[in-house]
Amino acid sequence: MEICVEKLSKEDLERRGVFSWPIWQKEVSRFDWHYDDVEECYFLNGKVTVEAKNGERVSFGKGDFVTFPKGLSCTWDISEKVKKHYNFR
Repeated sequence: MEICVEKLSKEDLERRGVFSWPIWQKEVSRFDWHYDDVEECYFLNGKVTVEAKNGERVSFGKGDFVTFPKGLSCTWDISEKVKKHYNFR
């Protein structure tokens, strides 16, 4: 299972409707998470490293569009407060 990190243009973000998605915020913290569905999100602020149970580590933050696959179990390590738009599909 691969976490996909992309840099999308403002036009691509608008075409996907990202700016109408709900917003999620979280303080500096560390926690386990499991994805029951695919999540797409766009980071407005923050810095995160996610470690999948298979050992894959991915870092991302402000300006990144990230897709998490369905079935992924991982640990979130938030080093700077996060604010993101998110969508489950």
